Amino acid sequence: MNLTPLAHSTELDIFQEVSEHEQVVFCNDNVSGLKAIIAIHDTTLGPALGGCRMYPYESTKEALDDVLRLSRGMTQKCAAADVDFGGGKAVIIGDPEKDKSADLFRAFGQFVESLNGRFYTGTDMGTTMDDFIHSLKETHCIVGVPKSYGGSGDSSVPTAEGVMNSLRAVNHVAFERSTLAGKTYAIQGLGKVGVKVALQLLEEGGDLFISDLQQTPIDQVRKRGMELGRSVQVVNGDDIYAVPADVFVPCARGALLHDESISSLKVKAIAGSANNQLKEERHGQTLHRKGILYAPDYIVNGGGLIQVADELYGGNEERVLAKTNAIYDALTEVFKQSELHNISTVDAANRMCERRIEERKKRNSFFTNRLRPKWNIRN
Repeated sequence: MNLTPLAHSTELDIFQEVSEHEQVVFCNDNVSGLKAIIAIHDTTLGPALGGCRMYPYESTKEALDDVLRLSRGMTQKCAAADVDFGGGKAVIIGDPEKDKSADLFRAFGQFVESLNGRFYTGTDMGTTMDDFIHSLKETHCIVGVPKSYGGSGDSSVPTAEGVMNSLRAVNHVAFERSTLAGKTYAIQGLGKVGVKVALQLLEEGGDLFISDLQQTPIDQVRKRGMELGRSVQVVNGDDIYAVPADVFVPCARGALLHDESISSLKVKAIAGSANNQLKEERHGQTLHRKGILYAPDYIVNGGGLIQVADELYGGNEERVLAKTNAIYDALTEVFKQSELHNISTVDAANRMCERRIEERKKRNSFFTNRLRPKWNIRN
């Protein structure tokens, strides 16, 4: 594995790079081959919570940029979901198809444990629940593991449900109807969440354009579409941006909404589970000017976060369902504020999160400073 060093990696440059974050930990274990970065962005609302992704980054700089961006987004996501946690994230540098081992995830668990309850983590892109069974042997600060190990199970289920609630909110505003039937959805990515969303949309009477690198989920969705008599058209790569759909549903990697892709869009609305969909913050304003209703991703994909956060209180399916259903109300309020103040939905959502964090600085101080050391979910 070849990793290029951080450009101009003097002490001052690194501190400038991470100036918005409370703590960034570089993790290296020569025995297992682990190379990882943990970023804690903000713990105002409580201990940092965020998944761990594994990806073959081309450089350490690329990995650092990704974990800083993702952890910053988790602060907003936790505030939007109204959970008592702050933003954090971890990345493991490596190919998830080739570089995984039990020792690697045990080593990662040791680094998480060294943070003494400041950071809780679990699955993300490139990692699975089974990977973190090994981490559990070294730390209690793991969430989203199988139910047989005391966890709440597959977090993609509530994440997909949150996307469905978001699509209903989007349809209510964009098409003056909360039902999903009779509309066409362009789904980019049929991973753990995307395939669930696709199948549910077919069940509720939607037609689809789909795009994915893997043939198996494509075949699964096409077969179900035929059974239900719904249209499912397969699109290659970036052609998904230009299809004549009603709603674009991005469920793959982030930074996909940029000048070029936005100029190709023919949809009236966007709502999907992909993290950090806007390549730059200004693209939220671009969508607003173009008249495309954008559902901020960190609200849309909050279902998984809600489940793993609830797991730390003991786990209750009814609680998770109620909070996931509230994503509809949160988005409806964001859309209302966007129209009322003639600002982008991104600005409206950010204002809501900033206000919530500011209001709770004092309220959560007792929890954060006095109770957090007692949080040990599997003592």
